[in-house]
Amino acid sequence: MGMEVEIIGLGEAEEDRVGLLHTLATLPAHPESVPINALVAVKGTPFRIRRGLGNDPHDATARIVMPKAMVRLSAGRVRFSMPEQALCFLAGANSIFAGEKLLTTANNDFDADR
Repeated sequence: MGMEVEIIGLGEAEEDRVGLLHTLATLPAHPESVPINALVAVKGTPFRIRRGLGNDPHDATARIVMPKAMVRLSAGRVRFSMPEQALCFLAGANSIFAGEKLLTTANNDFDADR
């Protein structure tokens, strides 16, 4: 199986996140890669004022239920402070996506990631 994608911060409940991870973890084969995309609130869109639930418990749960999958912090990490991003790695994330822009919003600056 290839890559499964999720976007968190769309107004889902914690149970919804758990349900998604359960679905992925009970597939015949775990996904190779699980990118976790946090919604970036964009002015002029319906979700412009939403704030997510935070990533670390979700990252840790993904790591526990899919131990061989690559758990990746993708879009939306610009919302999180450097200590919060570090906690995501301690919780089980394997990698982050880097670059000037991911999809429609800016990403962390390369120099800021050093």
